[in-house]
Amino acid sequence: MNAELEQRLRGAFPHLFADDTLFMQRISQGAVVKSLPAGQYVCHEGDNCGYLPLLISGRARVHKVAESGREITLYRIEPGESCVLTASCIMSDIPFPALAITETEVEALLVPAAAVRGWMAESPAWRNYVFRLVAHRLADVIAVVEEVAFRRMDARVAARLLDMGGADAAAHITHQELAVELGSSREVVSRILRDLENEGMIRRQRGEIMLLDAAGLRRVAAA
Repeated sequence: MNAELEQRLRGAFPHLFADDTLFMQRISQGAVVKSLPAGQYVCHEGDNCGYLPLLISGRARVHKVAESGREITLYRIEPGESCVLTASCIMSDIPFPALAITETEVEALLVPAAAVRGWMAESPAWRNYVFRLVAHRLADVIAVVEEVAFRRMDARVAARLLDMGGADAAAHITHQELAVELGSSREVVSRILRDLENEGMIRRQRGEIMLLDAAGLRRVAAA
């Protein structure tokens, strides 16, 4: 393993290497680094999980698709993170229950399933990493359930637009992508966006939504 890759791994996973002096040796012996392009499915529902990916760079999305074709995002995986569903599949030897796709170009460290299980007994740092991952992702999924079950859709749309609006006060997302994010239909999301536009809070443009009244959107999001 070259010095540049070792430095990047230490930067992405500081606790693993700070708390386990042998961890770089474990990785050198049992894992490989792989790059994937944006838009590539890396896991399908029903797949067996032979590796646990640890993201060094890029972003991936884990989602479910209903029989009707509607999607909902469960969580995203960022640098320094991994996929809790993959870890669960490896530890319990069950098939992957969702879909995972790269949203950007991704570089990941692929840890073989046998190493994932073996390191749980051998490395307290690895065990703590996996337990923190489970706790963090469980909180994410519970938040998604609460959003879908208990929060009005217009409030969820407004909140998501505020989350995405950066320095240019624009959410760079299509109606369909926003519907997928929120587990709704394009028609419902488009109607809500039209209402928000009629109230002067946003302006819809091709591929993006301009935020004109952040205070108004915050009131809708809090409803």
